[in-house]
Amino acid sequence: MRTNVVINDNLMASALKVSGFRTKKDAIEEGLKLLVQMNSHKEIKQFRGKLKWSGNLNEMRTDK
Repeated sequence: MRTNVVINDNLMASALKVSGFRTKKDAIEEGLKLLVQMNSHKEIKQFRGKLKWSGNLNEMRTDK
């Protein structure tokens, strides 16, 4: 999809610097991927502390 947006110059410069991306397009796409990933975890987080688990954690930690 092609679109035009106005982005804060300082924010974009910082994003390019810390990410190592060479293009604005790459930085924006990575940011959008991260946004989708983080928000998709919200549904999973609602189950925190509400699910029962049974098993032997020490047994699972041994290499076989």
